[in-house]
Amino acid sequence: MPISTARVATDRPGRYAKQLAAHMGRKIEAAYSDETGRGTLVFGAGTATLEAQADALLLTVESERENLPGLEDVVGRHLVRFGARDELVIEWQRDNGEAGLVHRNDDPEA
Repeated sequence: MPISTARVATDRPGRYAKQLAAHMGRKIEAAYSDETGRGTLVFGAGTATLEAQADALLLTVESERENLPGLEDVVGRHLVRFGARDELVIEWQRDNGEAGLVHRNDDPEA
């Protein structure tokens, strides 16, 4: 199945993964483990995985190709809002070589 990935540089990857899973878990199936540093988000159109590493949060969305932009958008939009103070930037790369969406907080008031 087609995938899109993003590597988000941050010194708090676990915190953001946990926050994203908790927030999304209000509407969809979501989980995050502090022990493994991994989480999942299960959408109707596909899934997302979250992996906290030492200096980055790795994001992967998997779905039918036509659903990738929507999944990139929902995951990226929420994460960039949570990380506004840290000026997180999410740049998606699709497995077919196409560039995906780019999310950054362009609002200095946010």
